[in-house]
Amino acid sequence: MWIKICGTTNLEDAQLAVEAGADAIGFVLAPSPRRVTSSQLAELPLESLGDARRVGVFVSQDFEEIAYDIRAAQLTGVQLHGELDFSLIERLRHEFEDDLLIIQTLHWPVGSDMADLQRRLRSDLRALARHRGADAVLLDSRTAQAIGGTGTSYDWERAREVLSEAAGKLRLIVAGGLNAGNVAEAIRTIRPWGVDVASGVEASPGKKDPEKVRAFIREAHKAFAEFEMRW
Repeated sequence: MWIKICGTTNLEDAQLAVEAGADAIGFVLAPSPRRVTSSQLAELPLESLGDARRVGVFVSQDFEEIAYDIRAAQLTGVQLHGELDFSLIERLRHEFEDDLLIIQTLHWPVGSDMADLQRRLRSDLRALARHRGADAVLLDSRTAQAIGGTGTSYDWERAREVLSEAAGKLRLIVAGGLNAGNVAEAIRTIRPWGVDVASGVEASPGKKDPEKVRAFIREAHKAFAEFEMRW
């Protein structure tokens, strides 16, 4: 069971999520209404988050830029949203070793040709399973307007078919349109290692709603516990 609250822009919201039981806090270091910079994060006492992973979300595939931000913001994890690039994963692993959690994002484009999507997704999943450089794979929705934080869910049943066939023993994280009302269904359907939410627990872009955060984590914990008891 692993829960990440993403799109966090301030210390108050990060501490709220950790106190509610989140395992990781996500900070978007990429163009977004929720964007923060490594210099802004460097000014925050992020050590107050304890053992929770501090995950930077990157679209850039520039190793030097990412490595700089990791050090400046004292990040303990990265989430890569760019094209699948094994050389980048290998350089990050070599530079930061096992201290850094590396999550590779793959996308389920909403409204796209499903046959073509499934072929590409299967291929990428099999390649990641063979490579073993990333610690986990996050499956997020993608629309014509955004590659993450879309607030749009996808067909979990169909996604489960693709994942069960091609993902092997990869740690899978589900994202995309999750909220307290549907996270249990997503967990029961896909049976992931973890879940990730941003817009589904917000009062407005970049500002969390405390009750939504607590409700999401509570429902996710409950669903994971039921799943573990059953399986």
